[in-house]
Amino acid sequence: MAITRFKALELAQSRTGTPVKLPTEKVSDYYGSMTFNDEVMRSLLSPEAYLKINTAIQTGSKIDRDAADEVAAAMKSWAISKGATHYTHWFQPLTGTTAEKHDSFFDIDLSNGKAVEKFKGSALVQQEPDASSFPNGGIRSTFEARGYTGWDPSSPAFIMENAAGTATLCIPSVFVSYTGEALDYKTPLLKSIELVDKAATAVIKEFFNRDVSKVIPTLGAEQEYFVVDEALFNARPDLVMAGRTVFGHAPAKGQQLEDHYFGSIPNRVNAFMVDFEIEALKLGMPVRTRHNEVAPAQFEVAPTFEEANLACDHNALLMDLMSKVASKHKLKVLFHEKPFAGINGSGKHNNWALATDTGINLLAPSSKPKENLRFLTFFVNTVKAVHDRADLLRASIASAGNEHRLGANEAPPAIVSAFLGSTMSQVLDDMENMDGLDEIQLEKGDNVYLKLGINKIPSLILDNTDRNRTSPFAFTGNKFEFRAVGSSANSAAPMTILNTIVADQLIKFRKEVEVVLEKGVKKELAIMEVLKRYVKESKNIRFEGNGYSDEWVEEAARRGLSNLKTTPEALAVYARPESIELFTKHGIYSKEEMHARHEIELENYVKKIQIESRVIGDMAINHIVSTSLKYQTQLVENVKGQKEIGIDPQYYAPTVEMIKKISEYTSSIVRLQNEMTEARKEANNIEDLEERAVLYSTKVKNYFEEIRYSVDKLELIIDDDEWPLPKYRELLLIK
Repeated sequence: MAITRFKALELAQSRTGTPVKLPTEKVSDYYGSMTFNDEVMRSLLSPEAYLKINTAIQTGSKIDRDAADEVAAAMKSWAISKGATHYTHWFQPLTGTTAEKHDSFFDIDLSNGKAVEKFKGSALVQQEPDASSFPNGGIRSTFEARGYTGWDPSSPAFIMENAAGTATLCIPSVFVSYTGEALDYKTPLLKSIELVDKAATAVIKEFFNRDVSKVIPTLGAEQEYFVVDEALFNARPDLVMAGRTVFGHAPAKGQQLEDHYFGSIPNRVNAFMVDFEIEALKLGMPVRTRHNEVAPAQFEVAPTFEEANLACDHNALLMDLMSKVASKHKLKVLFHEKPFAGINGSGKHNNWALATDTGINLLAPSSKPKENLRFLTFFVNTVKAVHDRADLLRASIASAGNEHRLGANEAPPAIVSAFLGSTMSQVLDDMENMDGLDEIQLEKGDNVYLKLGINKIPSLILDNTDRNRTSPFAFTGNKFEFRAVGSSANSAAPMTILNTIVADQLIKFRKEVEVVLEKGVKKELAIMEVLKRYVKESKNIRFEGNGYSDEWVEEAARRGLSNLKTTPEALAVYARPESIELFTKHGIYSKEEMHARHEIELENYVKKIQIESRVIGDMAINHIVSTSLKYQTQLVENVKGQKEIGIDPQYYAPTVEMIKKISEYTSSIVRLQNEMTEARKEANNIEDLEERAVLYSTKVKNYFEEIRYSVDKLELIIDDDEWPLPKYRELLLIK
C-alpha cells in the first residue's frame, strides 16, 4: 500500500474548518488598523513634519533628515504599541517574491549598558541588504555585495503579525545596487507612474482641463488561485518543488459540468477566506470579492482599485498573507499559472485606468460631447500604444508558469489583441469611415459631435456590450483589463510596460496635434484628425471573436500580428534596439538594466524548467516505474498461478495484456527520461544563456508531455492501493 498517500488522505478527510471570529461587526472599525496611514501620521506628527511627508508623497520630493527622524520616532512608538519588536525594509527583488531582513528596535546604551528602543530616521530611510545574492543580471559580482533599500513614503508602512505572537514593522522600499541600478520591481514602476502622469497631465492641460495637475494610473488586480489540503500537497513532490503537478490523470469529473463557478464556497475554504480577508483589511487592502472560479478547488479574490504603486504592493503582500494564513487552516495556496492539466489555469487580471486628481476617470465615457472627446483621446491612444508595442506587453507576462497557461483553451492566447466591445468598435469604425472631417460639426461652445453617433456614447459601455474572456487586453466599460498576466506574477512588471508605452504614445499624440494646430485648424478638429489616423493605423490589433480558435491564429498571421509562443521568444523583445531606446529615452531603465532584466528572466525560465525536468525524472523513476514494476510482478505471479491450476488462457489474457502495457509504458518512461537527461546536459553545456533557454524550451520541455502520457496511462492500470501519489480527484475534490 502507498502509505504516504493514504496517510495524507486520512489527514485531509479528518479536517474540520477552523473557526474564525470577526474583530468587530463593522469593517470600518478595523480597516487599516495595522498601517501607518495618513490618519495615524496626522495624529502623531507635528504639523510641519506631516506637511513635509504629505508633500513628498504627492510630489515625490525628498524628505529632510529632521522630518525623517520625527517620522521614525512616531513610527517606532506606534509599532511597539502594536506589539512589534523588529522592523524591516520590505522590498520586491526580481525573485518574484518579497524580501525582508528584520532588525530589532532593541539596542544598548553604551554609556550605562541599559537596553533602549532605538529607531532613527537614517534606519527608516535606508538599509543595506546584499545586492549580489539577489538576481541582478550581472550588474553586481559576487564580491561586489553592496546594495541599498530605500523607503517609499507613498506606500504606508504596516505591521505584519506572525505565528509566534510577535509582530514586525514593514517599510515598503525600493531596492537598488551600489551603482544605482534598479534591482526590484518597484523602482521602474514608480518611474513609469511619474512618466505617465507628466504625459497625460500635459495632454489634459493643453486640450481639455487646465485645473488638472496630476494623473494617477489605477489598478485592481483580480487574483486567481487554487487551494489544496496541506497533507496532500506535501505528498506530491512536484507541487512542493515545482508548484504544479507534472503527472496526474484527469478525474472522471472535472469542470465539465460547470458547477463549481460561483458555486457555494466549501466551509473550510470559506473560513480560510474570511481569515485572510480580515488580516488583509487590517493592512489596508480593500479586498471586496470572493468566489469559486471555474476549475474545482480554484478561487478568486478581488480588491477595489487603488493607485497602481499601492495596488502592486498590496497584491504582493496579499499573496504572502494568503500563504501564511492558509497554514493555520492546514491548507496550501497554489499561485502557479497551471498547477493541474486539463482544467483551467490561474491568471491575475490587471484592471488598469487613468484618474485625475480632480476625480475624473479618463477612460470613462460620458453623455457630454466634450467629455467624450477627452475619453476618446485616451481610449484611442491606449489602443494605439497596444498596437505599436504589443510585443513588449507579451514580453511583460512571459514566464515558465504562464507558458503552460497561455494559448490553452481557458486563457488568452500568446497573440496580443484588444477587445473593445460592440459599442466602441462601432464608434471607431464610424470614425474610420468618415469622409475627411466633413462629418464633424462644431456646436456652440465648440463641443464636438459626429453625425454618426459619437455624441451618444452611453456612460455605461459595459451594459451595452459583451465581455470577451479570450482577449488578452479587453475594454470593460471604464478601464482596460490586461487578462494575460499570470497568477504568480508581480503586477509591477506589466504595469511598468503599460504605463510607459501609453505615456510614450501620449507624448507623440500631443506633438502631432500641435503640428495640425499650427496649420490654423481648430483644436477639436485637430484632435479628431489625429485620432482618426490612429484608429486606422491600429485597426489590426482589434479583435472581437474567439481568441481560442485556430481561425484566429490564421487571421492574426494575415494581419501581421506577432505570435511569440515561447518564453525565450517573448523575452527577446527586451533586447531589441527599439525597446532599449524606448525605456532609456524616458529614463525607466538604463541600457544595462534592460540587458540585466532580459538575462534575469531567461535565467529564471531556465532554472524553473530545469527543476521541473529533474522533478519529472525523480518521480518517474523512484515513484512511478518502481511501483509499476512491483505491481507487474504481482500480475505475473497471478498469471503463473492460473496456468498452474489449468485455467483456460482466454480468462487471464486481459491480465497478460495489462502486463504488456505496463512493460510498454515503463520502458517508454525510462527511455524518455534518459533522453531528457541527456538533453538537459546538452543545454547546460551551452554558454550562451539565450541559446540555453531555447534548448530548454524545445528539446528538454518537449519530453514533459511524452513522459506524462505514459505515467498517466499507468495510473489507470496500477491498483489504486499501490499508486504512490495523491490523485487529481483527491487533490481537487477533497475539501
